[in-house]
Amino acid sequence: MENEKTNTTDPYSDTELIKQWPGFENRYTTVNGVELHYVEGGSGAPLICLPGWPQTWYSFKNVAPKLAEKYRVIVVDIRGMGTSAKPETGYDKKTMAVDIYHLISYLKLPKVHLLGHDIGGMVAMSIAFNFPDVVQKLIVMDGAHPSEGMMRMPLIPPLGTFTNKMHGDAPYAWWMSFNQVKGLPEKLLEGRFNYLLDWLFDFVMIDEKKISAFEKEVYAAAYNTADSIRASNGWYQTFTQDIEDGKTYQQLNMPVLGIASNVSYTYMKMGLPYVAKDCEVVGLLDSGHYMNEEAPEKVIDTVTDFLH
Repeated sequence: MENEKTNTTDPYSDTELIKQWPGFENRYTTVNGVELHYVEGGSGAPLICLPGWPQTWYSFKNVAPKLAEKYRVIVVDIRGMGTSAKPETGYDKKTMAVDIYHLISYLKLPKVHLLGHDIGGMVAMSIAFNFPDVVQKLIVMDGAHPSEGMMRMPLIPPLGTFTNKMHGDAPYAWWMSFNQVKGLPEKLLEGRFNYLLDWLFDFVMIDEKKISAFEKEVYAAAYNTADSIRASNGWYQTFTQDIEDGKTYQQLNMPVLGIASNVSYTYMKMGLPYVAKDCEVVGLLDSGHYMNEEAPEKVIDTVTDFLH
């Protein structure tokens, strides 16, 4: 892992990539028994950002530097991601929430704003459920906490909905099932993760050209090993536990913002009010799932308006 962090001959290492973010620095610390990598820049109220699959901290490259003009921005590689540790267990969102809670304590931050995308959104919500006293405001981008509604996702896509782009009214996320399988994805994708990435970004983005070849290479490098695939799939293989945990949670009291893409707006508009008393949902309907890439200016404006 040390070479992945500091190798100056590797264009995808943390050391090289952080040079693209003026004012940000790489940091590493061990909390809850797990070493986490995070990047930090800016000053002001702390804003912790949690990325999703299949990306890393680098996925906030279009928004974090601008947000750092107003906030102390901390983007974390969650457990199993990037150069953070990849233990055998602990991928349920409650345990991952404990990781970030301990990071918040380590940084001596009394309260934080949380922003999570995709899997990171699930972890962010779990932090808010389990440690509400440390969360001032919560922002969830296309990544609500697992619930029993997941059990109704189709194994086979409805007729006419599975085309070259994800259907806004009937999204077919087959990888949610594929990533449940233990052992096989590593054998199929080790050293070939770029094939999945290329297909996925084409499928879920409205304008796939908004993500560069270099960005895809960064993520392929981060997910190309059997260990990385195993660890990241752990986020999915714990959904059933997450659903059970979710049944015990109380409604959130802090202000909550959902930022939804074209494929999640309807679901977030319906679902978020069940778990948050004070919530609003903003739809970026001209963007697919990867909104930091397709609509960074709108993300920045929506976040800053909410946190103001």
